[in-house]
Amino acid sequence: MLNHPASKYRQFAPVRLPDRSWPDRILTAAPIWCSVDLRDGNQALAVPMNVAQKLELFQALVKCGFKEIEVGFPSASNTEFAFNRLLIEKGHIPDDVTIQCLVQAREDLIEKTVQSLIGAKNVIIHLYNSTSPAQRRVVFGKSKDEIKAIAVQGAKWIRERLPRLAGTNVRLQYSPESFSMTEIEFAKEISEAVMDVWQPTPERKMILNLPDTVEVAMPNVYADQIEWMCRNIRDRDSLIISLHTHNDRCTGVAATELGLLAGADRVEGTLFGNGERTGNLDVVTVALNLYMHGIDPQLDFSDLSALREVYERCTGLTVPPRQPYAGELVFTAFSGSHQDAIKKGLAEWEKGGREFWDVPYLTIDPADIGREYREVIRVNSQSGKGGVAYLLESEFGIELPKDMQREFGPIANDLVDALGREVKGEELKRMFWQEYIERNTPWELKHFHADGLGGVFRCRASLVHQGKEVSVSGEGNGPISAFVQALVTAGGPKVEVSYFKEHALSADTAASAIAYIQLRSADGRSKWGAGVDTNIELASIKAVLSALNRLG
Repeated sequence: MLNHPASKYRQFAPVRLPDRSWPDRILTAAPIWCSVDLRDGNQALAVPMNVAQKLELFQALVKCGFKEIEVGFPSASNTEFAFNRLLIEKGHIPDDVTIQCLVQAREDLIEKTVQSLIGAKNVIIHLYNSTSPAQRRVVFGKSKDEIKAIAVQGAKWIRERLPRLAGTNVRLQYSPESFSMTEIEFAKEISEAVMDVWQPTPERKMILNLPDTVEVAMPNVYADQIEWMCRNIRDRDSLIISLHTHNDRCTGVAATELGLLAGADRVEGTLFGNGERTGNLDVVTVALNLYMHGIDPQLDFSDLSALREVYERCTGLTVPPRQPYAGELVFTAFSGSHQDAIKKGLAEWEKGGREFWDVPYLTIDPADIGREYREVIRVNSQSGKGGVAYLLESEFGIELPKDMQREFGPIANDLVDALGREVKGEELKRMFWQEYIERNTPWELKHFHADGLGGVFRCRASLVHQGKEVSVSGEGNGPISAFVQALVTAGGPKVEVSYFKEHALSADTAASAIAYIQLRSADGRSKWGAGVDTNIELASIKAVLSALNRLG
């Protein structure tokens, strides 16, 4: 890298808009959405989608609720043309869905595009040509007037062919490609020149797409450009102002959101941001950002995992694990403090303690997009007691008392640390079983019986202690106290019960009940024990022996 980058690079000159109003606005409704997955996203693939893959993804986009879908570039290849004809001739396009096709300002390409659309009910013909100084100088070697003439001629060629689409509801769209790098006054001039040809009206609006084709400035500059155009272009009420952002500076989402504040009506983008270079706008992220603010995005991502599977299968790409909302790990916390906060927040929500969603670290309820709470917290060596407790409870119904969480959490973390990886719920349960449930030495229960009369319980038990069978008996105000008294009478250590809890386990667990007991020894030491049995009384007796064995 250069020590003095200013010797090679320069800052982008911002638009002068001292009275900009977009910073004070708030979004209150969803924009018009247009998916460009089948065009921009397809062109960005090393191996473009075939017709079958494009059809599967098209149907997934329709299911999500997209009403405008750019299905391709039919003049670019036979596959693209064939896909258009398949959609139209086989009736795959719902009546309320408009297909969009991109075309350059060349007559032969426009001719083939129009041919591909014959018989469709609703279409958008999307004309574009490049307008930035670099494109004019390097690619075309043409002046501003010559570039404007290209756009105007392309608009005329399309207008001349509209009678060929009789019976089709046709909307026209123009993009000054590389708009964000184009002099703002020239962007206005060339757009109005196209408007002169197409003559949009408030009743039959034209789409003016203003793409951030290559991000060269901060997103607030793009917002200024959009607000300037909305203010200064003529016949604004005859236009649908559309955004099409890329992600070269990793601010495509921000640029879109600020562009909407600046007055845009419509957004083009792709699922999960697939597109050339660093990608297009991630529509899923912007839509769910609206959703988390209580705004209906008018798109249905209630089964986002299934949509991701279709996307990955059709494109051959993988959604990164940290992709907002859709990634495998975005609703996962490994940090112990985060896990504890999430667990408490979910408990508050499930009890109806809050009117609005306000769970720490979770911007939306994972269940709203088809995720499950068990995905929220996973356990590795960085996890705390909260994560351990949550996984045991959510997957197996094991509701550890808080003090027991403090005891078992570090034990589990040491075991996980030794493994050096994340552990699954079954592994964590096995650790718990080995530490508590299967503690059968030096005391092991063979038989237990208790009965009560007048508030006094008497018990008889058969135990194995250090390889020898021992019979004990005792009495107390309950089966547990009677058993503890029997152990002390038989020469066992003097202990007292300081905590007891029991509950049924989840239906899919083999045993039906679990008991937790904390014993305190005469020297002040405390240990927890746990027991599992189909008989809740036996579960509690096993829990006593578990704690006794752990006291040593």
